[in-house]
Amino acid sequence: MDIINILPDSVANQIAAGEVVDRPAGAVKELLENAMDAGATQIDLVLKDAGRTLIQVTDNGCGMSDSDARLCFERHATSKIQRADDLFAIHTMGFRGEALASIAAIAQVELRTRQTGADIGTRVVIEGAQIVSQEPTACPMGTTMTVKNLFFNVPARRNFLKKDAVELSHIEETFRRITLIHHDIGFSLTHNGKKLYDLSAGSMLQRICGLFGQPMKERLYAVEEETDLVKIRGFASRPEYSRKTRGEQYLFVNGRFIKHPALSAAVEKAYTDLLPDHSYPSYFIGLQVDPARIDVNIHPTKTEVKFVDDHALFAILRSAVKRAIGQFSLATELSFDTPEEFNIGPAPAGYVPPEPKISYNTGYNPFKATSSQTHLRMEGLERAKREERIEQPRLTDEAEEIVDTPTMQAAQTAACMQLQGRYIATPLSSGLALIDQQRAHERILYDRLISSQQSAISSQTLLFPVQCRFSAADAELFGELMPDLKGYGFVIDAMGGCTFVVSATPAGVNESTIQELFDQMLTDHKGASMQKHVQRSQCLCASLARQMAIKPGQQLTQEEMQQLVADLFACPMAEMSPSGKRTITIVKPEELLK
Repeated sequence: MDIINILPDSVANQIAAGEVVDRPAGAVKELLENAMDAGATQIDLVLKDAGRTLIQVTDNGCGMSDSDARLCFERHATSKIQRADDLFAIHTMGFRGEALASIAAIAQVELRTRQTGADIGTRVVIEGAQIVSQEPTACPMGTTMTVKNLFFNVPARRNFLKKDAVELSHIEETFRRITLIHHDIGFSLTHNGKKLYDLSAGSMLQRICGLFGQPMKERLYAVEEETDLVKIRGFASRPEYSRKTRGEQYLFVNGRFIKHPALSAAVEKAYTDLLPDHSYPSYFIGLQVDPARIDVNIHPTKTEVKFVDDHALFAILRSAVKRAIGQFSLATELSFDTPEEFNIGPAPAGYVPPEPKISYNTGYNPFKATSSQTHLRMEGLERAKREERIEQPRLTDEAEEIVDTPTMQAAQTAACMQLQGRYIATPLSSGLALIDQQRAHERILYDRLISSQQSAISSQTLLFPVQCRFSAADAELFGELMPDLKGYGFVIDAMGGCTFVVSATPAGVNESTIQELFDQMLTDHKGASMQKHVQRSQCLCASLARQMAIKPGQQLTQEEMQQLVADLFACPMAEMSPSGKRTITIVKPEELLK
């Protein structure tokens, strides 16, 4: 009996949609790329409920004829490819001819379009890949694509969507990837009636500042290189503005955002010995390569590519970034305003400068010890001999029988010692405690933050308030978290747009790291939002405790170590950090004897 069947078009389209449109951000990407390919100079994106309910893209491009408006929803319908060789000469964004067919298979779609010079436009309505109607309509020149109720006929996939804040962050990232490199086009993004971005056409640096804030202008070096193989234009961050995450790292090839581990490594290699451990540079770099020497058709989302000359590209890119860092770092150190005291006039006529002379002791012998040096050396030898005759203390049999007590009480006056800038050693009645200072401090801070939900934590007022700026989606999420942060001791005011001002923080927060603290907190929160059964308060407390805790290598005084030990042993779960790692290891007397 035959068991192989040909899939119906509706099912095949839904399968294809799963490759191209796995979430609202996928649909946004395809619609924006189509608008750019139409030659638009202004593209407006409107969302409702993070794209679940509505995605609308309006452009002022060339528009479509009546027949093209119908054919564009067919699978493999494209105006960019006529033969297989065209795949290796692609200069446009969308070329597969699957985007609109995939979107139409899983949503309710309305297309309004009018060609340049036409008196009237066309309106096409499609639901689940079925054409409902096509009729003439009055509309502006260009195209408006409206996608409603994404995944309305695929409830299983709709159930996999995350919270609106998470889906919006994915859309915003897609929006950044497209708008950064296409800075010659104006873009806007509106979500639930609130305009998040309004970007005018301009230079790449202007676009970076429009997306990430004006402070970026002072934090970037220009990166430029041109060879027979590649043309490189972009910006890379100054080493002192490195980040703890790889969030602001963007590579583009021929106007398309790509993920390429080797090229990303090339940029980071240029910062060797310039960044602290676990810190990463920001960069926004575009490469222009002959399309015949690159394959962009190896992944449905077209973010992965292959190069013919990847090793050469690696070397050129690393060299370009390294030269930019060295060139601009040197320029900032040079001062062209010469102080007046160095304005030395010309020497008098006939003046001959005297020959410099050096005076020295001709009888000095560095290998002959002086009487004082001999006295000190003999004194040290006598001291060493006396110490050898002192009997070393021994552990008694009674001490060998001592076992660890559950409370792990330590005398507050017991001396502590710091090891390798990371561990604190302190004696207990049951042996020697080795404490990881960072994990211990995380546990202490976490318990204090959790308890602050019942009683507010005291704040320290900053001498100068600190401005923090976030991306549009992160700013919206940060606004939701502000009431929680207020309970933890932060005093924050929204200044409009994506800017917030911090005027007070919990004790121990370094004001120079406030922006970094909040950036990492938002990253942790978005990651936790994707997991079930994770309470928001616990996630925030754990993230803040990790960012605020003392770090390995930080030197502590005897009083600070004793206080840390006392505070740790007062915690209900002193032996574990909030992330579940051990804070204390007990070395028992019998282990010391060995």
